[in-house]
Amino acid sequence: MAVNMDQKASVDIGVHNMPDKETVAVDERDFAGWEAKAQEHGWESYTKSEERKVIRRIDFRIIPFLWGYTVLSAVDKIIISNAALYGMKTDTHLVGQDYSWVGSIFYFGYLVAEFPSTWLLSRFPIGKFLTATSFGWSICTLLMACTSNPGGLMALRFIMGMFEAPGLATCTLITVIWYTKTEQPLRVAVWSATFASVYVSLLSYGIGHSTSGIASWRLLFLVLGSVSFVLSVLMLFFLPDHPTSPRFLKDKEVYIALQRLRLNSTGDENKTFKLYQVREALLDWKSWVITLFFICMNVPNGGLNTFSAQIVSGFGFGTLTTTLLGMPTGVVQAFSSMAATIPSRYFKNTRCFSAAFFCLVPLICSIVIRVLPSSNQGGRLTAYYCFYCFWGPYAIALSLPMANTSGHTKKITVNAMVFTAYCVANIIAPQTFRTSQAPGYKSGYNSIVGFEAGAIFLMLVYFVGVQLENKRRDRKQGDSVPVPESPDDDLTDWEKPNFRYIC
Repeated sequence: MAVNMDQKASVDIGVHNMPDKETVAVDERDFAGWEAKAQEHGWESYTKSEERKVIRRIDFRIIPFLWGYTVLSAVDKIIISNAALYGMKTDTHLVGQDYSWVGSIFYFGYLVAEFPSTWLLSRFPIGKFLTATSFGWSICTLLMACTSNPGGLMALRFIMGMFEAPGLATCTLITVIWYTKTEQPLRVAVWSATFASVYVSLLSYGIGHSTSGIASWRLLFLVLGSVSFVLSVLMLFFLPDHPTSPRFLKDKEVYIALQRLRLNSTGDENKTFKLYQVREALLDWKSWVITLFFICMNVPNGGLNTFSAQIVSGFGFGTLTTTLLGMPTGVVQAFSSMAATIPSRYFKNTRCFSAAFFCLVPLICSIVIRVLPSSNQGGRLTAYYCFYCFWGPYAIALSLPMANTSGHTKKITVNAMVFTAYCVANIIAPQTFRTSQAPGYKSGYNSIVGFEAGAIFLMLVYFVGVQLENKRRDRKQGDSVPVPESPDDDLTDWEKPNFRYIC
């Protein structure tokens, strides 16, 4: 039968050969050594219980760092909204659209660094690379406390964007390296469900009551930058690059972890950059549909992250109350992200429909928040909270290019396209929220309606296109394409006749 990428393989993976030398980040001698050890100690076959133990060890070591990284990087981005409430705009002399540009310019840095960082990602150990970026943006956050003019703020935000550019793509590739396809959506949902607004709200509320001689907005940056720096130090010493990293998995556990990777059929970490795979990624229609989708779905992200506190205070709440009222947004984000992955765990080919459904929620909220009278604080606040269902499609949609793209260079190219789309959307979004339209932000809400409608349409296009492509492959290959006994040698999905796409 053809390989269905949405079904968990039921074969005994312990009896297959080791992955080819090109598909993992260890050389031929390493593989020969582990294969020899496996034969010597009888590791070729292992139980499900042993595999689950390895998965637990991977979860406890990898997921906390990915989660901590995404939480703090998100917090460091969105803290400018609360900093603005605490006097940053006045102290740094931001006028007109200056504040919107402080929000947008972060993503110009992100855009400039996206493709160079993709090349660097293929050259360095992935865990150490992520750690280096974490050090960079934590230092930028600390320096934000020292700024006194728009130029300083924008320069640091630009540099911070450059350091954060490879972050989510790197977290995604780490997930691909350590987990099988059926395990990936839930793990992405866990580490991307940041609850960032909860920490921002609690910290901002506490600092708002501070009586120190340091301005509250400067203290926000100092505290958050320090926490991020500590995380970077921990990552340096404890985040492994690969299953063969020392002091992590032991003996047979390494062998089991390496064997699990063959189930992905999409290759593992690879240091060889292949130009033909870049061309293939750019010619693949799926790459462009998912890229456009990420532009459309991330417009709410850019607008709400930059203007969240301003929107809530515009409902008539005071400064300290506004900081606390931001807390539920993180819960809604986390809930929607986890809920969006549930259908795909029980039903095949439901990811596109799940993503489309959660794009519908912020579209409706944009309309509701406009038509409700200003006297209806509770209703408008509820609609505002439901806005954050925009995060629901993120993990499930991100799992599509992860699962449907084979070949290491092609994967990182598609990742770069996706996160460039994320960057473009976040450049556009703050500019649609016009200071002159506060607190109604008519153009901002209208843009969310239009872009979310586009996102729903694109998900339906992706679903239909993938179904047609799978049927074409079935007609061409028949229904007897065998599951390969060992993964292909860093080939793309176009080069694998047995590859079937999920949707």
